[in-house]
Amino acid sequence: MMERKISTVQRWGCVTALMLSGLAMAAPGLVTNPVAPVGHDPWVIQQGDAYYYCYSHRGAIWVNRSQLLQEVVQFKGKAVWRPLRGTAYSRELWAPELHWLQGKWYIYVAADDGQNKNHRMVVLESATNNAQGEYTFKGKISDASDKWAIDGTVLEHKGAMYFIWSGWPGDENVQQDLYIARMANPWTINSARVRISTAEHDWERIGRPLINEGPQILKHAGRVFIIYSASGSWTDHYCLGQLTLTGTDPLDPKAWQKKPTPVFSGTDTVFSPGHASFTQSPDGSEDWIVYHTARHAGAGWDRQTRMQRFSWDDQGHPCFGKPLSNGVEFPAPSE
Repeated sequence: MMERKISTVQRWGCVTALMLSGLAMAAPGLVTNPVAPVGHDPWVIQQGDAYYYCYSHRGAIWVNRSQLLQEVVQFKGKAVWRPLRGTAYSRELWAPELHWLQGKWYIYVAADDGQNKNHRMVVLESATNNAQGEYTFKGKISDASDKWAIDGTVLEHKGAMYFIWSGWPGDENVQQDLYIARMANPWTINSARVRISTAEHDWERIGRPLINEGPQILKHAGRVFIIYSASGSWTDHYCLGQLTLTGTDPLDPKAWQKKPTPVFSGTDTVFSPGHASFTQSPDGSEDWIVYHTARHAGAGWDRQTRMQRFSWDDQGHPCFGKPLSNGVEFPAPSE
């Protein structure tokens, strides 16, 4: 599907969502998916007039910077941290996230010693205000149970901070659930973990172990959502689900309401969309989702990075529509 096409997409009562993509051989002012030929677990954060893309590559953590969203998600950044060899955090660096908290940059990343069963979340702290500057190893971030953990992210809500991640209930690789705990500071958890989501619907239970992972915070008009990834990431059925904070206490499992259907899933031409992050256009007028997909059916963890614009329905919930096929051109983020 290589022809130029500009249209709108409407899905199940959602507000019409203008869909978008990037790079390839697009005309000026337009982009096409995939925006990056290689990419996994894309994390993009916007500060001031720049975007920052945090990623793992060749055994290190890298940060790229650009004023253009479609340009920042390239493996063209600067290596900001490389772990010491032979440590509990020297191997398998997964899904790093860059956060600006309490006047400093922090990077959260899952790491182990080469054995997956030993994966834990660790924290890096910036030495300067430069996101591409030097970082130091702050330590492991865990609740008292100290179970397997990946995909950590931070929710700031009503003056408090919460850590949200994907973890094992026990010590066996049977299932991954979503957990939340209160944070005392950007590198310390000071409450017990609370499970807020487990794979319960058919669309969440494709592949074994059962998977809920990649939680990401999305806020809009005073509402708080967690958009997470479900089913096996190695399958053709990876997709995004949604939790909505409907109560007052994020540590209360009953305060989170799960949508019974996926909010973003594959098509006949796009497979396994997942592990998204969210940002806005440079002028702040548009909302964007950045995510990865498999290159083709059966590609598993051979991935590429995509992006597109999304909107909101009349209840204030995100409306992502469907992933655009390769080569379909749409306007670049508004400047």
